[in-house]
Amino acid sequence: MSSKEIGLSPTFFEEVRGILAQARQQAYAAVNFAMVEAYWQIGRRLVEEEQQGKGRADYGAFLIKELSKQLTAEFGKGFAAANLKNFRQFYLTFPDFPKGYTVRSLLTWSHYRLVMRVDDPKARQYYLREAAEQGWSTRQLERNIHALYYERLLASPDKTAALWHESSFEKQQPAEFVKDPYVLEFLQIPEAPEISERQLETAIIGNLQHFLLELGKGFSFVGRQFRISTETSHFYIDLVFYNYLLKCFVLIDLKTEKLTHQDIGQMDMYVRMFDDLKRNDDDNPTVGIIFCAAKDETVVRYSVLKDSEQLFASKYRLILPSEEELAAEIQRERRLIMEGRARYETTPASELEGNGP
Repeated sequence: MSSKEIGLSPTFFEEVRGILAQARQQAYAAVNFAMVEAYWQIGRRLVEEEQQGKGRADYGAFLIKELSKQLTAEFGKGFAAANLKNFRQFYLTFPDFPKGYTVRSLLTWSHYRLVMRVDDPKARQYYLREAAEQGWSTRQLERNIHALYYERLLASPDKTAALWHESSFEKQQPAEFVKDPYVLEFLQIPEAPEISERQLETAIIGNLQHFLLELGKGFSFVGRQFRISTETSHFYIDLVFYNYLLKCFVLIDLKTEKLTHQDIGQMDMYVRMFDDLKRNDDDNPTVGIIFCAAKDETVVRYSVLKDSEQLFASKYRLILPSEEELAAEIQRERRLIMEGRARYETTPASELEGNGP
């Protein structure tokens, strides 16, 4: 007798299937976390045994070599000397594990092994938290570490506190969500002057999932070439997103050349128009981000970008630089911002007249 003949509910199978799928996921998470905890405990015992000294400087290497040999004979692959060294480093890097890490039980050993390479303890905690909350795969985590995701969020000193508000998103400001630079190597297009804005936009749409991950938390796609109309004219915004954490629309304008004051004025107009024509009563003010190939800090300093909480200009990179090159660029950006602020604050108002955009 078929399910149709006995009147089986069409949702019954899916409900049962969901129960089993959830149970399997929970079982996987429990087993995974148990193994990660076991690796930490092995690392702890290695350190404790080494600290007994034995009066020999090479005792640690001997200990790992002999333990690897015996564990491999009994348990098979996975206990090479290199892995045991990683277990040891795991304990040294996270001495308080597993206290406070149960919420990250979905993270695999591969996640922890990647994060162990990060020198900054605050960055390590940030990457672990984000990987767990955002469901980053190990590939995504590796890419974000190499692309200095955390450091780029810290490009402005005002953003430091935001990285540690795990649940108080209502206290965060748009500036705390904007990176500089954005790294778009996943578009797989060369850094060449002949690329058009339309080509850049099309490449982003074709890699939208990766682009959303690069934008960060809370972004959802609304539309491309989004039209806003007045009584006499139509205007088209390259990309429109909504951030449900900030509770506001985010407009992105793509520029393949150096930032100009005209670009800033255009985005300022778009944001004002969008607030007037599209923003709902319960939305926060619209945010505009200009993606540019380069920018002159003088243009930024003496334009409406200087004091605006809604307008931003960020450079983008179409190739993934080395960590050293990217770190140097971030430090240069922070230095220019701080120097610009210092000059602006110490310059008499009379000398600033006429230097607007």
